[in-house]
Amino acid sequence: MTEKLFTYLKGDRTIWVIAILLSIISLLAVYSSISSLAHKYHDGNTFYYLIKHVIMLGTGFVIMFYVHRMQFKYFYRLSQLLFVAAVILLICTLFFGPTVNEANRWLTIPIINQSFQTSDLAKIVLVVYLARLLTQKKETIRDFKTGFLMILPPVIVICGLILPANFSTAALLFFTCLVIMFTAGVRLVHIFSLIGVAIMGFIMLLVVETAVPGTLPRLETWKARIDRFIGIGDAEQTTTSIQENYQVQMAKIAIYNGGFAPSLPGHAASRNYMPHPYSDMIYAFIIEEYGSIIGGLGLLILYLILFFRIIKIALASQKTFNKLVVLGLGFMMIFQAMVNMAVAVNLFPVTGQPLPMVSMGGTSVWFTCIALGIILSVSRQQSEHGVGTKSASSFA
Repeated sequence: MTEKLFTYLKGDRTIWVIAILLSIISLLAVYSSISSLAHKYHDGNTFYYLIKHVIMLGTGFVIMFYVHRMQFKYFYRLSQLLFVAAVILLICTLFFGPTVNEANRWLTIPIINQSFQTSDLAKIVLVVYLARLLTQKKETIRDFKTGFLMILPPVIVICGLILPANFSTAALLFFTCLVIMFTAGVRLVHIFSLIGVAIMGFIMLLVVETAVPGTLPRLETWKARIDRFIGIGDAEQTTTSIQENYQVQMAKIAIYNGGFAPSLPGHAASRNYMPHPYSDMIYAFIIEEYGSIIGGLGLLILYLILFFRIIKIALASQKTFNKLVVLGLGFMMIFQAMVNMAVAVNLFPVTGQPLPMVSMGGTSVWFTCIALGIILSVSRQQSEHGVGTKSASSFA
């Protein structure tokens, strides 16, 4: 039965298995934690959210399947067109998207009437497009003018368009781009110079927000989050900040109640008092239900194994483009997971980043599946041509 299944699911089997395991964990945790949301909006009908989540995960796996069957050369060729599309969508979101919590992050997909964060698409597109540019400039990448400066515009444009509404996503994506640059051979002095410019730019934004309050409301929100996290000064106690403090405190209680050994699923009390136990704080909820060893450490190990397999695929890639795309998408996904878990255990300020393949996050599941599908496409290509042999694709 297993062998028959993997005649259709090509590429790294471990990645497929981990994706399936994470989806099962997600279904169990979401269904167990969704009662408060169901009572608030659907008269206690938890099956509504369960079915919706099943549909999102199911369609996500369909997307992953078809993406992993695509010839990898198409991603190279489509990256230019998709980059332009991503920029247009981000601009439309910034100026015309609905405002939620002082941020414009969503657009609605026509016909199916499903909202999605355009930054989720832009993250994947930028990683692939940056890998393309670095591949084209690999002979001059260590030169400042003809190499380094030529790859900066797309990073600045995409991160700059995401920044006003979603600082944490922009920062995570920017850091991922630095990792890709370092892997491609960009000189460290150039990378550190870029980091310095980014820090100076952030300080300038803080000065502008201080001089003209309300210019960048999300920046002020993040400044307050950092102040509260490190305990500097008395951050303004807005409704949002009070909710975030309460959220972190309730997550601590949930983790404490979880202990080491697992309890029976459905017995976690935090579903009744912890904000967003099905999305932002799902890691704390899982620890409460399954304990620190199985729920906490077990989930962390799954992501680490996934990252190990992704690195193995990247190292086996003979093409620069393949290597950079796999490493970039894999690092971005795992780093996001680590940030989400760090927030739950109060090691990082609140960010709102979902736990990949686990949080009930709507279309974010689809884009995670797209990223995994692209990685599996490289792995499938390696298995078809033999690891270490020359790929049939002519690019890079």
